[in-house]
Amino acid sequence: MLKRNARARKGFTLVETIASILILTIAIPPMLWSIRQAHVQRVNPMMASKARWLATEKLEDVIADRHSTTRGFGYLIPANYPAEIPVSGFTNFSRTVSFNLTGPDLVSPGTGYLKVTVTVGWTDATSTARSLAIATVVTEY
Repeated sequence: MLKRNARARKGFTLVETIASILILTIAIPPMLWSIRQAHVQRVNPMMASKARWLATEKLEDVIADRHSTTRGFGYLIPANYPAEIPVSGFTNFSRTVSFNLTGPDLVSPGTGYLKVTVTVGWTDATSTARSLAIATVVTEY
């Protein structure tokens, strides 16, 4: 008689099946949310780092053009640095360069000092528009 009861209990009961479905229904959404958050926390800093690198790269190009014997200070105009939308090789990023000719205090209008600002824009993993601006000053002399 003991063998007969063991053979009859070889599957899940309806209560056990419903309990397991209920547990999975409660457990899976928080696990998926955690995976999404981990992705965002991994991707957003990487994108910000790429943006910083892209801004620094363009700023170095401008500084190199300023010190070039064939280009110099007069070459630093917006027409020579068009907006890049998207940046070549970085489809999620855009990059612009702006110039502001100032006096020695770097605020009032004047000549001899050029404030160069490179702005990089991107959309992060949460679909939020972000931007990063890096600036430097180059002189005519």
